[in-house]
Amino acid sequence: MNAGSVVSQQPVDVLALIDARLSRSSDSRARWDASRAAREATLDVLEPLATGVATRNAFLLHEADLCGCELDAAELQACGSDVVELVEGQRAAEKVWSLYAQRASPGAAEGLRRLLLAIIRDLRVVFILLARQLVRMRMAADLDESERRALAQLTSDIHAPLANRLGIWQLKWELEDLAFRYLQPETYRRIAQLLDERRSDREAWIAQARSLLQAALEKSGIKAEIDGRPKHISSIWKKMQKKGLDFSSLYDIRALRVLVPDVPSCYAALGVVHSLWPFIAGEFDDYIASPKGNNYQSLHTAVIGPDNRTLEVQIRSHDMHAYAELGFAAHWRYKEGGGGDASFERKIAWMRQLLESRDDANDDAALLAGFRTDVIDDRVYLLTPKGQVMDLPKGATVLDFAYLIHTSVGHRCRGAKVNGRIVPLTFQPVSGDRIEILTGKTQEPRRDWLNPHHGFLNTARARNKVRNWFRQADREINIAAGRAVLERELKRLALHNVELESLPGLFKVRSLEELFEALALGDISAGHIARILHEQKAENEPAPVRAEAVPVKHDSGKGALVIEGVGNLLTVLARCCQPLPGDSVCGFITRGRGVSVHRTDCRQLIRLRNLDPDRIIEVEWSGAGQRSYEVNLIVRGYDRKGLHKDVSNVIAAANVSVLVVDARVDPARNEVHMNYRLRVTDFAQLSKLLGQLQAVPNVIEAVRHA
Repeated sequence: MNAGSVVSQQPVDVLALIDARLSRSSDSRARWDASRAAREATLDVLEPLATGVATRNAFLLHEADLCGCELDAAELQACGSDVVELVEGQRAAEKVWSLYAQRASPGAAEGLRRLLLAIIRDLRVVFILLARQLVRMRMAADLDESERRALAQLTSDIHAPLANRLGIWQLKWELEDLAFRYLQPETYRRIAQLLDERRSDREAWIAQARSLLQAALEKSGIKAEIDGRPKHISSIWKKMQKKGLDFSSLYDIRALRVLVPDVPSCYAALGVVHSLWPFIAGEFDDYIASPKGNNYQSLHTAVIGPDNRTLEVQIRSHDMHAYAELGFAAHWRYKEGGGGDASFERKIAWMRQLLESRDDANDDAALLAGFRTDVIDDRVYLLTPKGQVMDLPKGATVLDFAYLIHTSVGHRCRGAKVNGRIVPLTFQPVSGDRIEILTGKTQEPRRDWLNPHHGFLNTARARNKVRNWFRQADREINIAAGRAVLERELKRLALHNVELESLPGLFKVRSLEELFEALALGDISAGHIARILHEQKAENEPAPVRAEAVPVKHDSGKGALVIEGVGNLLTVLARCCQPLPGDSVCGFITRGRGVSVHRTDCRQLIRLRNLDPDRIIEVEWSGAGQRSYEVNLIVRGYDRKGLHKDVSNVIAAANVSVLVVDARVDPARNEVHMNYRLRVTDFAQLSKLLGQLQAVPNVIEAVRHA
């Protein structure tokens, strides 16, 4: 959906729509009326975020959901597709809350935060969730203690860190303080009392220090803005815990922030601070000269201020301050000591940068386009049956997921269910999918799992676990298995009467037995061996194509060769490297067979060039085109509904042309035999296609038919 369609959406009176639905249920009406105060308070929290009418409407519609008054699809769609997506995002979040309640371990909270961001594609949904939770926390005093603690724990684990990551500071600090108040009430009251006992004295002292520093800066000709930097109770407690200090020893209970025009002014202001008051050794950090890994820049120092009281001073330029307030300082790491990968932090920084647009956005369509962001596009966040969140690279399969759970689970994996539906082991899940791994009693991974063309494993971690299992198996079994793997691959590609003796030298192993063992362990690909054998066989059986005149056209009629300095010659397109139009090529004048045309990187050409360089001639393609050739395939499988469609979809996805297709059913064996004549561009494409066909559920074999 483009942003323009949202702007042109006809307005709908959402409250009237909800009211009409509420009139059908007295219970829903009662719940709606009872939640009025919380609803209005949430709208007040959302207002400063300038999230717009669509956000307000989506919030109200989901509130109606929670009151048992869910609109049907048609009614919801009438409110606009933008509103629909925001409502769906809130519904998805409700699933995360239910997962939180059954989380498997304390560390699951981070996974749930990432899952939430992965399944919600619009940041305005997060604004709604945070605003709603803040109001719930403000009203939590009316709940019983167990409910209050559960709500506070959810806020501490999920909502406050999300507000922190997104730079929504006015929500972050209040969420943190309220959660801390209910989770550690005695500690909260003690710190609050310590702060309150000398509040007026402390504020007067800060005002005095600010006045002294302002005068000193003005005397030095430095333009600066100085304000007191408020410290919140939860932040004070974290600092006490992190540094092992008591309340009276904290330097930043009393703190000033100095904003100046530029970098030179930062250091000039630092000099003024240190000349005005003695600084405390070990408490100075220069994050301008050496920015943090998240690009946070500022000068931090602690000094002995008036009356021998400690004072923390932060100095930064206006640009640095705006940068930090946007969230590029990655406060998640700085404040909470969390890890996090760099890719994820960059995406969070991008989302936080978008928040700046609410200050000066006059174009609603542009604003909406800015908010439409795929949050975590390089990872998928998946659920175990118990609700634990685990993540893998995008493109990982359910078999990769099995190995992520545990090595033994991967080895015993025999199938998988995604959201209750059985899927093949090559299935690639998406964020939010719940995966159940079906296991057998014995640990017997299949060697085909190591074949990249089959698509079973897409992570190095899982492949290494399978290789290690086979390395521990008996060597004779590995040799026999490797031989069988190669024989199947050669049969699949219709490569007969091939010579294997040269292979050990090419792969730097001592014997065919070692080659077969390496093949069984996945160190060497059967497809790679087959391609080499195909090239060797093709080179020994050239297929000449006589050209009547220069340029010389090859048999597909789709490309032409220009041979410099020669006339009417017999030309051979070398089978060893299968040159295609567009490839860089050279010619070799053979004895009695005309010019053999090779790719310039062909091993055979390199050998010929070393033997007789004078017989190398320049060859180039005269026009664009793509060479292709026909091949016959047989796909055999157990008959089921949709099998032919699935096979056809794989062929279509491989961008292969189908010339002829014929299928017949063998009722006695419950098998279907599909014969295809295809046009492929090269041997590698054929090999990959056969591997993909072999992975289709119910397919017994997919082989090339000579």
